[in-house]
Amino acid sequence: MKLRNILTTALLLMICAAGQAQTTQKEGQPMKEVCDFLKECGEYYLATVENGQPHVRPFGTAAIYENRLYIQTGKRKNVAKQMLANPKIEICAYNKEKGVWLRIAATVVPDERIQAKKFMLDEYPSLKSMYSATDDNTFVLYLKDATATFHSFSGEPREVRF
Repeated sequence: MKLRNILTTALLLMICAAGQAQTTQKEGQPMKEVCDFLKECGEYYLATVENGQPHVRPFGTAAIYENRLYIQTGKRKNVAKQMLANPKIEICAYNKEKGVWLRIAATVVPDERIQAKKFMLDEYPSLKSMYSATDDNTFVLYLKDATATFHSFSGEPREVRF
């Protein structure tokens, strides 16, 4: 009887572990979908706030590194200073061909590692004329606790989280 209980417990643990492995593999899918959408749009708009005043500007970088969605800017820009003071941001992108827009609410987390900066600059080589992975200006951040909502005029909104 004890052996049967041990085998049953072991089997249940294996089933749970397999389920967790499947969940882990699928976890990156919403993030990839969001990243692909941002890249298809080419340009998206990022909003920050400073002293209660919203600020919105165009951005164009998005890449997945170490299972996180990263963006890039310059540390000397007001947007970087605003994100450091208040890391809550929103992003909006519109794909005219698909008639779909995306809104993302997230918290940004700076990543000062040279490897992360190098990755982003390798993803966007045109930025290498302005930035370097080892300069004091390159600023890469990843999105944390992100809620992304896809909208269209023809259907219900669809929300994903990562």
